[in-house]
Amino acid sequence: MYILGIESSCDETSVSIVKDGIEEIATIISTQIDIHKEYGGVIPEMASRLHIENITLVIDECLKKANMTMDDIDAVAVTYGPGLIGSLLVGVEAAKTLAFIHNKPLIKVHHIVGHIYANYLVKPFVFPLIALVVSGGHTDLIYMDKQYSFKRLGSTLDDAIGEAYDKVARVIGLPYPGGPLLDKIALEGKDTYQLPIPLDDDSYNFSFSGIKSAVINLVHNEKQKGNKINEQDLATTFQNRVVGIITKKTMKAVEEYNVKELIVAGGVAANSGLRNELATKCKEKGINLTIPPLKYCTDNATMIAAAGYYAYQQGLIGDMTLSAVSVEKL
Repeated sequence: MYILGIESSCDETSVSIVKDGIEEIATIISTQIDIHKEYGGVIPEMASRLHIENITLVIDECLKKANMTMDDIDAVAVTYGPGLIGSLLVGVEAAKTLAFIHNKPLIKVHHIVGHIYANYLVKPFVFPLIALVVSGGHTDLIYMDKQYSFKRLGSTLDDAIGEAYDKVARVIGLPYPGGPLLDKIALEGKDTYQLPIPLDDDSYNFSFSGIKSAVINLVHNEKQKGNKINEQDLATTFQNRVVGIITKKTMKAVEEYNVKELIVAGGVAANSGLRNELATKCKEKGINLTIPPLKYCTDNATMIAAAGYYAYQQGLIGDMTLSAVSVEKL
C-alpha cells in the first residue's frame, strides 16, 4: 500500500511516498531555513506564503522521483496540527484537493504521532513502550500499549526543549537555528556555571522557562561586571541540566510502566548529548532504545506517510471537512 504524505507544519514543505508504512520510496523536502535565518527565527506569515509557492512543485517532484503517478497512490496523509496555522492550512488544502480529485482516502495525522512513527521506519514497535518526543514545539512522555494508542504521561508546562535550546543559543551569540550549534560546542566545554535543575519533581512534566531565564540573567550580570562568557562552558552546563532532567524522568517512566522499549522522536532526538545519555542509561537497565536516523528526526513527510499507513489500518479516515489546528494535545 502506497501512502503519499504531506508535512507543512512549520518551515519545511515536504512530500513523501512510503510503502506499507516501513519502506521509503521517495521524499522531497524544501526547506526555508536560509530565508528565516536572516530574521533569527521563523516568520509565520512568510512561511505560509513560501509553502504556497512550493507545495505543488514538491508534490510533482516527489512523484517524479518515485516514477509514479497519483493512480499508483492508495491514500493521502497530511499533518493537520499542531503547528503554525497558516503553514498547516497549505498542506491540508493540498491533501484535500489531491484526495478529492483522484478519489483517494484522506488520512489526518497528528504531528507528534508522525514523529513517533518515524521510529517504525527503523524497526517495528514492541509494546508496551515509552515514547519521548522532544522538538522545537514539544516535550512529551507518551505510553503506548498497542498500535496507534497514546497515553500522555506528561509534557512541558511552558517552553519546549528545542525552543529553549534556540533561545539560549541566541543569548550566547550563536546564529539561528542555534540548537544544533549549542549541542556541538557543549561537547567542547566544562560544567562550570551555576544553573538550576529545571522542575526536578516527581511528575512527568517539564519546564524550561526557568533555566532559560537563568541563562539570560547570568549572561547579563557577567556583561555588567565586564566579564567574558565562556560559550562552551555555558553550553555544557545548560545541556547537562536539561539532558539530565529529561533522562531522569524518562527512565522513571520506563521503570514505573515496566516497559522494555524506549523510542525517541523529534528534532531534539538528533542532540548528541541526549542520545548518548539515554543510550548509556538504557544499556545499564537492559532497555531497547530506538532513535531514528537524523533525516527522520526533523520535520519530514516520510514520518507522516508512515503514520498514515497505521492510521488507515485503524480506520481513521478523514473527509473534506478536515481543517488545520494550531494547538491540539495528543
